[in-house]
Amino acid sequence: MTSRVLTLGGGGFSMEPDNPLLDDFCLSLVPHGRTPRVCFVPTASGDAQSYVDGFETAFAGRAETSVLRLFGREVRDLRALVTAQDVVYVGGGSTLNLLALWRLHGLDVVLREAWEAGVVMAGVSAGMNCWFEGSITDSWSPDLAPLDDGLGLLPGTACPHYDGEERRRPAYEAAVADGFGEGHAADDGAALLFTDGVLDEVVSSRPAARAHRVERGEGGVTSTPLPTRYLG
Repeated sequence: MTSRVLTLGGGGFSMEPDNPLLDDFCLSLVPHGRTPRVCFVPTASGDAQSYVDGFETAFAGRAETSVLRLFGREVRDLRALVTAQDVVYVGGGSTLNLLALWRLHGLDVVLREAWEAGVVMAGVSAGMNCWFEGSITDSWSPDLAPLDDGLGLLPGTACPHYDGEERRRPAYEAAVADGFGEGHAADDGAALLFTDGVLDEVVSSRPAARAHRVERGEGGVTSTPLPTRYLG
């Protein structure tokens, strides 16, 4: 089966409620001919109800929706729920808390199995970070710091909000310069599609939004903009 992950640096229904381009692209990854089944996982926000409401509003009439809450968990069989989906869409918030809670519930294992079976994994911000080996995060404090304990479905490290938060880019590049893993950064409004662990395409909901490959070199850290297809 083809394994795909769509990582949003920022955007989607939670950040661009009037610009559905990235969410439309996510749904386009589901084979035509049936209503997509999309499960929202809001763990990183503490299962915030306002976040759930935003998801259900954005996808109403376009998908068969479900929500997987781990605070006040109601779903006994996580595997049955997750593997029945076309898309698992992970919201933003605390990457550190998300990973810890997923592992306690065994959701990390279930998500990997579903990904290997062809369920599209998607997410924004913390929902971008979680799929990589490492990421830059403010989960410990307002100060950004590297986290090297991601799920590892994708190789390397990640940085969302590359242009959307003024401290993100310098913090990520400083970490890479100091030996943190190289990887990919995404502006708000940019998304990277990985197929079988390899970058397939970069798309954007904003004309100027880009994704970048961030690497160490003899002259220091380089941030190379990647070819990006504007969806508008």
